[in-house]
Amino acid sequence: MSGHSHWAGIKHKKEITDQKRGKIFSKMAKLIEIAARKGGDPNMNPSLRLVIEKARSVNMPNDNIERAIKKGSGENKEGQLEEVAYEAYGPHGAALIIEAITDNRNRTLSEIKHILNTFNGKLAETGSVKYLFDRKEGAWIPNYSIEIIDPNAKEQIIKLFETLDDNDDVNEIYSNVNL
Repeated sequence: MSGHSHWAGIKHKKEITDQKRGKIFSKMAKLIEIAARKGGDPNMNPSLRLVIEKARSVNMPNDNIERAIKKGSGENKEGQLEEVAYEAYGPHGAALIIEAITDNRNRTLSEIKHILNTFNGKLAETGSVKYLFDRKEGAWIPNYSIEIIDPNAKEQIIKLFETLDDNDDVNEIYSNVNL
């Protein structure tokens, strides 16, 4: 019986590892597709070359990389991906910018709204959060940060970030919260 139990433990760990790798691969594929819109040749498209290097650093298979390049450059006409950014307020006054890559804006919007509602957050009007941040080198940097002292509030915000990050369409989350 102990052998079966050992195998079950290995199987469970492998499933978790495979799920994490799959999420990373799907996020990388989306980034490759977006970069490939400017041209499918990495020698002529530095942003594509950089994303391909990132994908290879996480051991993404070449077939997946090639498929993503074809999809992004228009050779494969399935669902076209687009970048979207949502402005939101999280619990305890946290300002959020949520960047996503999606093939279905309505689905992504609905999922993000649901996640925010679950953690006492809400979507904000366009421009009502971005003014609190400056865009530098592709990163959104908050003009000022807020400090969360209450441990329950910190836990709630961390769970919000984790749940947003678990969403396949969410690419980056920027916040003015100091944890």
